[in-house]
Amino acid sequence: MSDEKIKGKAEELEGDVKQRIGGATKNRSMEAEGAVEEGKGKLRQKIADAKEKVKEAFERKDERDERDVDRDV
Repeated sequence: MSDEKIKGKAEELEGDVKQRIGGATKNRSMEAEGAVEEGKGKLRQKIADAKEKVKEAFERKDERDERDVDRDV
């Protein structure tokens, strides 16, 4: 798991806790802040997933290119 995914998960969980505390204490500001933080954490994880997929695609392309060069030689 990448550092960004870990940071995103931590942010998501922290946001969830803030939402729950805000809801329990009727602190709407904290509840809203938690919702935003949770959303940011989920987004950070999605971006990290996308980066990993792009990196993997480039690695596969490089491997194919290397095989093609070997065939031409």
